[in-house]
Amino acid sequence: MAKVIFHDHEGKTREVDAKNGMSVMEAAISNMIPGIDADCGGACACATCHVYVSDEWIGKLKPKDDMEDSMLDFADGVQDNSRLCCQILLSDDLDGIEVTTPESQ
Repeated sequence: MAKVIFHDHEGKTREVDAKNGMSVMEAAISNMIPGIDADCGGACACATCHVYVSDEWIGKLKPKDDMEDSMLDFADGVQDNSRLCCQILLSDDLDGIEVTTPESQ
């Protein structure tokens, strides 16, 4: 199990537990986290699961592949720490990961 800590743009925090191997997006959807729409269901074909990964966690993630990088072009407010949470798979190494959902447009 891995804990995921979701922060929204207003500062509200929600902590959820998820099974290793699940994506951060799946953890968000199964716990009704606002700001994660996941329109494509995790196929890396939209940018509706865009999050900002906290600085202390960004270096622990596998690098973005070309598809994720290209999909982020469709997200608003992209920053250096922007990721699509459908591409972040949970593991013991990511237990406690913190992400922030961007302000909805």
